[in-house]
Amino acid sequence: MEPENLNSRKTDHIQLAFEAQATNLDDRFNYEPMLNAHPVAGCIPPLQLAGKTLKAPLWISSMTGGAQLAGTINRNLALACREFGLGMGLGSCRPLLGSDESLPDFAIRKHIGDQPLFANLGIAQIEEMLALGKVKQISTLVERLEADGLIVHVNPLQEWLQPEGDRIAMSPLDTITHLLDEVGFPVMVKEVGQGFGPKSMEALSALPLEAIEFAAQGGTNFALLENLRSDAFHQDMYEPVTHIGHSPHEMVKMATALCNRSENVIKTRAYIVSGGVRNFLDGYYYLRGIPWKTMYAQASAFLKYAMLGEKEVMEFTAAQIKGLELAYTFLTLKK
Repeated sequence: MEPENLNSRKTDHIQLAFEAQATNLDDRFNYEPMLNAHPVAGCIPPLQLAGKTLKAPLWISSMTGGAQLAGTINRNLALACREFGLGMGLGSCRPLLGSDESLPDFAIRKHIGDQPLFANLGIAQIEEMLALGKVKQISTLVERLEADGLIVHVNPLQEWLQPEGDRIAMSPLDTITHLLDEVGFPVMVKEVGQGFGPKSMEALSALPLEAIEFAAQGGTNFALLENLRSDAFHQDMYEPVTHIGHSPHEMVKMATALCNRSENVIKTRAYIVSGGVRNFLDGYYYLRGIPWKTMYAQASAFLKYAMLGEKEVMEFTAAQIKGLELAYTFLTLKK
């Protein structure tokens, strides 16, 4: 190191020492500095999803489509997936069921390359199309987008609170079971901000799904969002129910309990922990806590940087990967 650089660093140390006092110890981890050198690229174990390889257990969760800037956002996210070997889910593809006008916003296969890409429809739309015998339309949607499969977002509480929301006539479990009987592509199921209770988790885990995304309480709460769109009377009446749900920590415990049961109750291939995942340390903590193929996902954080531009989302994704490399190298979970 050059003398002037050394002097600059020492000056920084002196000036910043009082600001760098240890506070708010993260006691979830054991820090093991003696066992490994600094991480190198490729130290994160890859995993398979829909027959394709993810270089890191990080999923870009469904968030937007068909709205202003959606095409640019989806393109930037797809390019980040391609660069870092990740996968992503599109926002609701419902606009494509009746028109091709929004197709350019969703058609990002050319940008994402061979990384996993999933289309997305709501449970109400799936129920309606199954009832009308329009399953082929769902398959055509997946084919047109060159997607690897379909995410079904389950959102009865959101739909109930949405002023113009749809109503479902069957249990989502029956609808998804019917869908799996009718299609040949991989299917994921996710909630939209409340997560799943233990009976729902057990029932879903027994289905041959590609993944279950938790979408737990702690991230964007779409039930709360829709209630805020209502008039003042309904906002006041239904505000308490927007606090119902399950945290990612609680859902990790549910998944772990299912994994540890002596009988084979899990047929789904992977879990995706999302909802309140603030950073890569949260993600690492959750995914290492489940003895099953597990990823973590974020939506709003990626959206923030994707809206700023391609360079910004690339920098954010690179920082996440480097953080995970540090975690895999130096951190273990406390029992």
